[in-house]
Amino acid sequence: MSLAVEPLLPWTQDGSPEAACRDRAPSASCRLVWNVSHNTDFTRFYSTWLDGPLTTLFWIIVTLVVALILKSIAHRMITRITLRMAEGTMSERVRERSRTVFEGNPALLNKRRAQRAQTLGSVLRSIASVLIMGTALFSVLGSLGLNLAPILASASVIGVAVGFGAQNIVKDLLAGLFMLLEDQYGVGDFIDVGTAKGTVEAVTLRVTRMRDMDGVVWYVPNGEIKKVGNESQNWGRAVLDIPVDIHEDTERVKELLQNTADEMAADAPWNDLVLEEPSVWGVQALAGDALVIRVVLKTAPGRQGDVARELRERVKRTFDEAGVTVATPAP
Repeated sequence: MSLAVEPLLPWTQDGSPEAACRDRAPSASCRLVWNVSHNTDFTRFYSTWLDGPLTTLFWIIVTLVVALILKSIAHRMITRITLRMAEGTMSERVRERSRTVFEGNPALLNKRRAQRAQTLGSVLRSIASVLIMGTALFSVLGSLGLNLAPILASASVIGVAVGFGAQNIVKDLLAGLFMLLEDQYGVGDFIDVGTAKGTVEAVTLRVTRMRDMDGVVWYVPNGEIKKVGNESQNWGRAVLDIPVDIHEDTERVKELLQNTADEMAADAPWNDLVLEEPSVWGVQALAGDALVIRVVLKTAPGRQGDVARELRERVKRTFDEAGVTVATPAP
């Protein structure tokens, strides 16, 4: 003997979700509406007017949420990798080989890796954001029922047309990509690109932003950089040409210069900036009534100017005490 189940709500009706939704395979949302309401009219209203838009909206939200999650994960991975690069997490064998090849001490190599990691991290995060969000945008357009084939075909044609009109931009992007891969310079380096000279503040795939000694900010397209001189990579060299009277004793002057440079290299904080024993190369030129004697010091990257200024001051005091006459070279 079976007992009839009384409907819980007064407007419930007999039927099935297939009949109410007018579909042999109704959507999950339409089936859910029928199971909750058991009302044919309400279920048909939902199926006709709300099922499609709400389902589309649901998948758009899911797509955007997934894209944002993937973007966050990608950014975290890029940041973690670049931080490991900056911290110099490499084996001792690789570290020693790098130090030998680049002729720099571990502290300078770590600083260099940190600069490169910062630059690469910024560019890689931008590329990841564009790829992930661009894919999500096309998925959303597909969910809205747009035919993507004509759009992609039009985009290809437009891309070819824009490519001919934007050759300089493409050249800038390619130059920036190879610049980053080859580690030509990075944020914090002091570079000379011919048209401008200064400290690099930001590097993108299209443009390099640098600030010169006067505080002027220069924006240089990467494709316009034909050659670059980097004064901050691995190590630098301070070269001083000291002119003295032609009648001075050359060996005595060289000894004074060597002793002065050695004392400076041993004093703090210059002992951390001078990487090797100073060297007096000897007479560089004979200019009128002057002998030009060259002194060379290998320095930390970007600090050759500071070292050269300090050595000039010490040489001036040494010459005054020793009675050596500083001459003016003939033009």
